[in-house]
Amino acid sequence: MPSLFRFLVFFGLLGGLAYVAVFSLATFVKYQPREITVNIPQDQFLKHQR
Repeated sequence: MPSLFRFLVFFGLLGGLAYVAVFSLATFVKYQPREITVNIPQDQFLKHQR
């Protein structure tokens, strides 16, 4: 039983650290949206139409 408890505590701490890492990234990293333009050549565009 102590090994099961140790296993659960280990994965609980590991999950807690992952949660804190994701939360801190979402909170402290500022996202700056930007516009993206992709040019598709006309011959590639017409190739898929039948």
